[in-house]
Amino acid sequence: MAFTIASIYQYLYLSVVAILTFISLGRYKNCSALYGENNSLRGTLLTIIASLGIGLRPISGHFVDMSAYALSIRRLRGETFVFTTDTDNVIFDNLIQWWGCSGFSEHSFFLIIATIYFVCAFMGIKRLFPNHSSISFLVFLGAFSTFSYATNGIKAGAAASIFLLALGYIDKLWISIPLMLISYGFHHSMVLPLAAFAVAFLVKNPKLFYFGWLFCFILACLHVSYFQSLFGSLADEQGSLYLLATPETTAGRIGFRPDFALYSAVPVWLGYQIEIKNRYSISGTYRILQHFYLTANAIWMLCMYAPFTNRIAYLSWFVYPILIIYPFLDKENQDPYKMSKFRKAVLYHLFFTLFMYIVYYGLLSHGR
Repeated sequence: MAFTIASIYQYLYLSVVAILTFISLGRYKNCSALYGENNSLRGTLLTIIASLGIGLRPISGHFVDMSAYALSIRRLRGETFVFTTDTDNVIFDNLIQWWGCSGFSEHSFFLIIATIYFVCAFMGIKRLFPNHSSISFLVFLGAFSTFSYATNGIKAGAAASIFLLALGYIDKLWISIPLMLISYGFHHSMVLPLAAFAVAFLVKNPKLFYFGWLFCFILACLHVSYFQSLFGSLADEQGSLYLLATPETTAGRIGFRPDFALYSAVPVWLGYQIEIKNRYSISGTYRILQHFYLTANAIWMLCMYAPFTNRIAYLSWFVYPILIIYPFLDKENQDPYKMSKFRKAVLYHLFFTLFMYIVYYGLLSHGR
């Protein structure tokens, strides 16, 4: 395959994120870091750089769905825009239709979507970590799924970032709920996070969430497909395609995913140590976020054998980087060693992403 900028774009992205993360962690070596940086300028600059860097990327098949979106926009030029509600994703589908019909370039469309993706994520993170916004945003940028949903699954990525912004306003439901509905308008798969949030908000017993997740994990290990079939029968046409397809009808990988299961288990284990085993003092926001993740991820466990299972897993994974660091930045947590643990959590999280994309999906896949 010929060398192009697009072919190394992800490696450039990961290199920049890794370097900036190492630099930022230098400010978290002593107890004064407990009080945070109290400066969102770095985070704002990171958001601008990420939006421009990803939004202005070359249109290429290396970013999979990007070429299809660009072709759709070009085909719509000269057409008359008519708003429609007869579509799965009312806001996104009408936005791309209007963009193409208005004669705007496909490059500007990707810049707008990238801006929505990164700005909403940063604003949500800033709400959750007002004194640690830049390092927390770097953790988000270094997450396993962030680059993929910034460049490929952009509908779901933008929807998830809007939902993340909504989670930043948990204390103001009159703002949070409308944002969640807007995220649903971007991608109909957000119905699962909406349901998971309702469960997390209403059910108060934390043990139910942990044992429920474990029960779903056991069902996944036993290859119990009843719930996958049930959800497929209730889903729309696109959802049914993902849930009910077979190896003969799809090119997607089907089977038990131990890599995804182990990855998903890390916030579960961390939350269990904090919330159940040691009963540390934690904020109500962390409890809701953790229980939200447990609910959404447990549903993915029941659908693990579906093709494109990563797209279902992402409906819980988009809060993954938040849960990895929240316990250590939570003011309620009085652990004197929490900054040391915070640095380790950030580095392990980043190293996992680097390993997966450079070694597991990179060197190992080329050697097969």
